[in-house]
Amino acid sequence: QVQLVESGGGLVQAGGSLRLSCAASGRYVMGWFRQAPGKEREFVAAISRSGVTTIYADSVKGRFTISRDNAKNTLYLQMNSLKAEDTAVYYCAANNYRSSTYSADYPYWGQGTQVTVSS
Repeated sequence: QVQLVESGGGLVQAGGSLRLSCAASGRYVMGWFRQAPGKEREFVAAISRSGVTTIYADSVKGRFTISRDNAKNTLYLQMNSLKAEDTAVYYCAANNYRSSTYSADYPYWGQGTQVTVSS
């Protein structure tokens, strides 16, 4: 059974930084998604099983960095230069096949962690 547990969310001022973590029960292709109130869930970033290949949404490119520590089965999202529009519940997701920007390609999801950026 795949288990994903996010942590690291919180309240931060605009321009600040946060690092999210996601502890996984194994080694998978991983991604981060987010969902703001009243909006659909959107892709943020994804990383290959090895960590060599990463994909980012244009809205976070240059500000967010996805990484992983395979020895710890842990996924990270370093978020810098945060903006009010980054406010959302952030979810980590996993699959056994390939990096994807589509939420439907990820059958496994964490419970989510709230990130709130005050302007």
